[in-house]
Amino acid sequence: MVTAQPLKIIDVDTHISEPADLWTSRVSTKKWGDKVLHVKKNEERGNLAWFIGDEMIAAAPAAAMAGWKEPPPNNPPTYEDAHQGAFNPIERLRLMDEEGIYAHVLYPNVAGFGSGRFLKLKDPELMLESARAYNDFAIEWSAPGKGRLVPLCVLPFWDVEASVKEMHRARKLGHKGVIFTSEPDDFDLPMLADPHWNPIWAAAQDLQLPINFHIGSGDLSSEHKQFKENGKHANFAASGVGLFINNAYAVMEIIFSGICHRFPDLKFVSVESGIGWIPFLMEAMDWQWVGSGVREEHPEYKLLPSEYFKRQIYACFWFETTAPQRLLDVIGHKNVLFETDFPHPTSLYPAETAKEHIERCMAGQPEEVRRAVFHDNAAALYHLDF
Repeated sequence: MVTAQPLKIIDVDTHISEPADLWTSRVSTKKWGDKVLHVKKNEERGNLAWFIGDEMIAAAPAAAMAGWKEPPPNNPPTYEDAHQGAFNPIERLRLMDEEGIYAHVLYPNVAGFGSGRFLKLKDPELMLESARAYNDFAIEWSAPGKGRLVPLCVLPFWDVEASVKEMHRARKLGHKGVIFTSEPDDFDLPMLADPHWNPIWAAAQDLQLPINFHIGSGDLSSEHKQFKENGKHANFAASGVGLFINNAYAVMEIIFSGICHRFPDLKFVSVESGIGWIPFLMEAMDWQWVGSGVREEHPEYKLLPSEYFKRQIYACFWFETTAPQRLLDVIGHKNVLFETDFPHPTSLYPAETAKEHIERCMAGQPEEVRRAVFHDNAAALYHLDF
């Protein structure tokens, strides 16, 4: 009798809260001084923060709010106050074992979710060195996991040629995917649909590195659609929901611009955006595509938008129960991934632990579907061999 192997659950969206010396230990402070990303006490607020020169850009440890006693946007004032698994790989592995999760795919915090904060450094050489330093760090940080901690590389996206070179370097180091901004036009660069980015798409396809659009990968400092009288907590919650919807636009853009058509083997991931919106988006795209004459304008596009989606695009869920239970047949269970978003606010820790949610969110689904969503899809996408 063959005994079924235990399911090795892959969590495709977690974050590293970068240690205070990440950049100062890897980028020359002798050359650039305090322009290098560094941590010091914010005298005005009395907490630790990340600085470029005298400009504060983020709290430290950034976004490590899992288990913190106050609701967001409040956060632990020191590394000692934060959950140790946010920035310590050994503690992260201990947490994973407690939660019944085998692997974590890793995203940064300080650099921004699309590397946009590096632009604040202003010096192109320093910007490039800082991106490379993060990629080197992520490999080192992941090493204790022996494959269970899965690094994705950041890019100097403001320089296409340098980005392609860095992708090749990162792939050799062991990175399993590319983190890219879904809103490059926020940074006065061509929009995602522009052929300007074709060399990056081509390199990613050749290197078999999926492109990952994490929510909030644009210029968050430009966010202004907030009514101050709501209060900081209501506005924080509203901004999070708004970011989910922004990713739907990015998915539409890469399909309607022909990127999926031109690069048929390239995979894209909509990260931390949820999945409940996907059936509507697919139906809306198909309806507008057919009704607006896209087939006549672009006879080379052989598939409907929903078919391009099912061939090349993935999306992740964490808090949802309705979509995983009722919509997987419409979305396609092979296009769905699971995440916890640890250690961010509203992650599955600690309000509802990953272990509890895993048991509840897909209750009644066939074993084939559970294995696809919790393991097989991610293992194939990121080329993980456990």
